[in-house]
Amino acid sequence: MRRPQVAKRNGGETGGKGKAGALGLLRVRPLPGDPTRGTLIAGGSVIPCALGRSGITSRKREGDGASPRGVFRLRGGFYRPDRFPVRPVSALPLRATRRDDGWCDAPQDRRYNRPIRLPSTAASAERLWRDDGLYDLVIDLDYNRGPIRPGRGSAIFLHIARSGYQPTEGCVALKPADLLRLLRRLGPATRMRIGR
Repeated sequence: MRRPQVAKRNGGETGGKGKAGALGLLRVRPLPGDPTRGTLIAGGSVIPCALGRSGITSRKREGDGASPRGVFRLRGGFYRPDRFPVRPVSALPLRATRRDDGWCDAPQDRRYNRPIRLPSTAASAERLWRDDGLYDLVIDLDYNRGPIRPGRGSAIFLHIARSGYQPTEGCVALKPADLLRLLRRLGPATRMRIGR
């Protein structure tokens, strides 16, 4: 006797080629009256988040402090091994951050918006091993990565929020516990939509 098949939930809960049960779409929306704070909707969960100090924009530029509007895939990320001795659970590729990891944010450099080793000859680079804990857990949102357009913005991540959800420089940020829980539900087919 054949068993009846169980239907999968729809509405963006599963992502075609991703891990079974992985979320298909994360939606990030600003709060009415405060463009620097928002909510991240993940299936049936609504999670508070911080956004860029300039809100959300369709015309992202390096240093403008805005979160880019659009739909982005999650490329994978990094975690601080001294803060997370065990790799966080996720179907996304994650690797331990090294002390010399950086991210080039110099538009004139050929390595712009790519991971690099520090110290660097780049005019400017962001350090991924930070003292403030914001990058203890980081997911690369694949913004401006193919093709990379100089000056259109770099290092757009999903990362840990400052106390009180203070604005970011253009990223989306969550409380550490919320980001850890969310990671378990993400996979290679998950996408994030920022803005309506």
